[in-house]
Amino acid sequence: MFFGRSWSDWVERYATSHQNAVNRFCHTVGIPMIILSVLLTPAIPFVAGFWKLPVALFVIGWIFQFVGHAFEGKPPEFFHDWRFLLVGARWWVAKIRGKA
Repeated sequence: MFFGRSWSDWVERYATSHQNAVNRFCHTVGIPMIILSVLLTPAIPFVAGFWKLPVALFVIGWIFQFVGHAFEGKPPEFFHDWRFLLVGARWWVAKIRGKA
C-alpha cells in the first residue's frame, strides 16, 4: 500500500495517462536514466568531473519525459499529484515485465 492505495492501483492510473506509443517509449527510456542519475549522485564528491554523467542522465531523462507528454497531449500526472513522481519507476518495472 502507498498512501491508501495498492501499488497496482497507482500503476494502473499512471498507465491510463501514458497511452501514446511515443510517450510510452520515451518513458521506457527516460525513467531508467533518471533513476540511474539519482543512484550515481552519491559518487560525485569522490570522482573528479563525475558530476557530468549523473546531471546529463537526469536532464536527458526528463527531456524524454516531456517530449513524450507532448505527443500524449497531456501534462505529466505529477503536475496534479506529486506522488506520481514515485509511481513512474513502478510503472517502468511493470512495463518491462509485460504488466503495464
